Parts: sequence; C-alpha cells; structure tokens
Amino acid sequence: MAEIKVPELAESITEGTIAQWVKKVGDRVEKGEFIVELETDKVNAEIISEEAGVLTQILAPEGDTVLVGQVIAVVEAGEGAAPAPAAPVQEAAPAAPAAPVAAAPVAPAPIVEESTDRVIASPAARKLAREKGIDLAAISPVDPQGRVRVQDVSAHGTAPVAQAAVAAVSANGPMVFTPAGDSDRVTVEKMSRRRQTIAKRLLEVKQSTAMLTTFNEIDMTNIMALRKRKQEQFVKDNDIKLGFMSFFTKAVVAALKKYPYVNAQISGDEIHLNKFFDIGVAVSTEEGLVVPVVRDANSKNFAEIERNIGELAGKARDKKLGLNDMAGGSFTITNGGVFGSLMSTPIMNGTQAGILGMHSIVNRPVAINGEVQIRPMMYVALSYDHRIIDGKDSVGFLKTVKEMIENPEDLLLNS
Repeated sequence: MAEIKVPELAESITEGTIAQWVKKVGDRVEKGEFIVELETDKVNAEIISEEAGVLTQILAPEGDTVLVGQVIAVVEAGEGAAPAPAAPVQEAAPAAPAAPVAAAPVAPAPIVEESTDRVIASPAARKLAREKGIDLAAISPVDPQGRVRVQDVSAHGTAPVAQAAVAAVSANGPMVFTPAGDSDRVTVEKMSRRRQTIAKRLLEVKQSTAMLTTFNEIDMTNIMALRKRKQEQFVKDNDIKLGFMSFFTKAVVAALKKYPYVNAQISGDEIHLNKFFDIGVAVSTEEGLVVPVVRDANSKNFAEIERNIGELAGKARDKKLGLNDMAGGSFTITNGGVFGSLMSTPIMNGTQAGILGMHSIVNRPVAINGEVQIRPMMYVALSYDHRIIDGKDSVGFLKTVKEMIENPEDLLLNS
C-alpha cells in the first residue's frame, strides 16, 4: 500500500486546493503517473503516484483545501476491477405489528456527480461549474479542441441561488443588503486561491511601501521603422518575431545599470542592491496575472529574450509554470497596452522597488522642431518605492528608457 501525500512544493507554500482528480477509485495507476492536480497560490502542481497499483481511496475530493504532507489518496497493489455487485437482501418474514413510532427524517437528495470523465476542462472551469451546479458534459466549448474554459461555463448559465435575499435597514446606518435568489441579477463566485493571494499581496504592497508613480511618453516612430526593416530577416534567422518586449527589456536593463537603486529591495533596515537582472514579465491568464521571469536578461540577445518570453507566456496560459519560473525577479514590466490601456499606475511586484507600465501606441499630434506632426506615441509609467528611490532617480530611469526606445541603435551599444 502506498499513500499519496501533498508534496513540499516551496518554502512559502503550505497548503493547496484539490483542483481535479484525473483518476477515480478503482482505476489502475502506473508509477510516476499523474493522478491529481493541486492548485496553489502560485502554480498548479501535478501530483504523481510513487507506486503502481489500484487507486483504492480518495481522501480529499475536488475543492478541498489540503496541507503539505497530508494523505489525500491510497494506492494498493492490484490490477483494478469493477466493484462487485452488492449481495441480494433476503426478505424478512413479516413481524408482529409494533407500536407506532415517529416518522424517520427524510434522507437528503443525492448529490448528482458531474459527468467529467471525458470532458477536458481547466481547473478554474471545473470549480466554477461545481459552484453553479452545471454538468460540464452539457457545455458546448468555443475551443476547437473541446477544452471547456471559464467563459464557456459562464455563458452556459447559472444554477438558482438557494439562499433567499435578506435586506435590513438600520435607523442609524446604511441599508445592509445580501443579494440572492435571482440568478439573473446576481451571480456569487468564490474567489480562487490564486485570486485571493493576488489580492492579499497587492494590498500588502500598497500598505507597506511608499509607492509613487511618474510618467513619460515615448515616440515609437524609430523603433517601429526598425522592426519593419528587420522583421523578415529576424524571423528567417531566429524563427520568431521581433516584438517590442525585447526592446523594452533591453532598455530597462540599461536604465537599471545606470540607476541601481531601482534594481534593489528593502530587507528590514537594509537596502539590497541586486547585481543581477532578472526581469519579470506580467502575463494575463484565466486565473489572474502571473509574472514569470526572464533570467539574466543583460546577457541575452533580442532573439533569446523574445523566445524566452514566448515560452514563459505559453507555459503560463497552459498552467505549466513552475515555481522556479516566477521566483526571484528584480524588476517587472507589465504591458496594459495589449488590452487597450492608455495610462495606468501599476502596483509593484512583491518586494521589488519598481515596475514599468507600457501602454497603447496612439497616433497623436506632437511638436517636432517647431512643427506639429502626427507620431505614434506611448505613455509609460514607473511605479517605485519612494523609501529608497528619490524623484531624481525615478525620473532619470524613465527618461533613460525613453531615450533608448526612441534611439534603438543605442540599445545595441548597451547590449
């Protein structure tokens, strides 16, 4: 017999949520086979069986919160077989009438299990379907490969809310309203573990730092012209497109070298100046924002950075990021422009001292040598911790990024 336990994933992870059992009781499992998906506040982890045999017990159903080291299943030696039918019950001889007794309580209605054996769905979609009481097999996914996503579950409809609406008015305070009962007006969703963690950490950053944001704008004319000239040859040589992120990553590294306190962090009453350049790149996923890290960006060329970012973004969307993909970044870049954002004040990531926000490229009239011209312009924002970064350094950092992007040949000299 072998016990399946929640493994130690990282020092900061102590618990997780059972997202999906890919095996059921009675199934044959092989040594090293993936049997359950665990959702943590950082990544989704695939837990394997260390022994071959039959899954005989599942001790933590989907949705349960489990601790590191907790036994969640049992695998025993065997080949697996269908459960034996129950023995027939012999009808007892009629007994003498007895005194009437109180009616037995009515048994609760059985829980209908969703038919998910052959349904491919993301953990977030499965969780939402359970909360709404929707059978995944009844959902028609948009994905051509048949994978059910959160959007498909939301579009399918919602189950009636059981709890009645409660409204109370206090003479000395505002009205308290608990919405329920009308699923057309209100849908109640439990926050995922990852969303709870994101909310907690963003709030901690806001409360524990002296965060300020400074802005500038960048004329994207030269960099767009360079990309247009070099794109075809770049793709032929590297089998990947030349995007803006490699330019901005290179510009950020150059600016960090010039202003090292932006590449630092506070630990107690000490300032730790990082001598490495591990640049986090924010990626949007179904379950929230994640920030995988491009390691040693200072030593990588444009193609290596583009390929690295593409691989990390793909792993993020497929929920394949590991803890080592996201740990230890020294500075972060986030691009709200891909969603159409014109300007924002990004919140710093963890204990880092700064984050650069990119935005939409918009044609605007600007003054060039005394003449008004229409140029492709981008607003950029640097949010920074004012405890260790003064206005001079923050403005200088952002100005350096601006100058590098507006004169992309300079990036080659700083690479």
